[in-house]
Amino acid sequence: MNRRQLIQFFAGLGVAASLISAPVLAADQIKMGVTAGPHAEIMEQVKKLLAKDGVDMKIIEFTDYIQPNAALSAGDLDANSYQHQPYLDAQVKDRGYKFISVGTTITFPMGIYSKKVKSLNDLKQGARIGVPNDPTNGGRALLVLQAKGVIKLKADAGLKATPLDIVENPKKVKIVELDAAQLPRSLDDFDAAVINGNFAESAGLSPTKDAISVEASTGPYANVLAIRAVDKDKPWVAKLVKAYHSPEVKKFVLEKYKGSVITSW
Repeated sequence: MNRRQLIQFFAGLGVAASLISAPVLAADQIKMGVTAGPHAEIMEQVKKLLAKDGVDMKIIEFTDYIQPNAALSAGDLDANSYQHQPYLDAQVKDRGYKFISVGTTITFPMGIYSKKVKSLNDLKQGARIGVPNDPTNGGRALLVLQAKGVIKLKADAGLKATPLDIVENPKKVKIVELDAAQLPRSLDDFDAAVINGNFAESAGLSPTKDAISVEASTGPYANVLAIRAVDKDKPWVAKLVKAYHSPEVKKFVLEKYKGSVITSW
């Protein structure tokens, strides 16, 4: 082998070595917590868009409102998408979570459902009405009942109203608090129940078709993307918000849910 061939040979070895030692740039990998139903279905669309932007997202479904935040705090999740801002604020205050919201997502109008009456006017004296047992959604449900004329609350009750804040109750309805996820399955046990939109959808109930009354579309209850505050500057966060707020996702929501789920962007 002559001098020129030797130079080419060793140069080739150097290129090969550099290729072998060069790190393989893997996609960002994140774990996203959602509740079953629309949150999970929408996130599947977001996942497809994120994959094109170098983010590999694993979606983990939960069946309650407590575990997604506990898992996020423990580091088992990188983000979650299932709660509205008042609920997140309450969790941060009550449990000391270091979370922030980085973008709004969708709103589920809360509905009043019944298998026994066709109208709130048909409720009998002493009717049993189920509401979520967590402070934020329970307060929201009571505000819906107040807006529909079933009860009246103290003027300063606010978003965290409880049954103790009821000052007028013409039909002496009995407010029964139950885990939000259990309300659709327990509808037979009540004269009516105020159910979060995502749990209603998961149970095959449509606010626009099955509810005897629906929450007004205006209000502070847009759902959010929540992350740990320490992660706010990581590149995948901006990519997540961009993907969620895309025209593709908006179109999916409009066509899939036909008004029973409303986009916030």
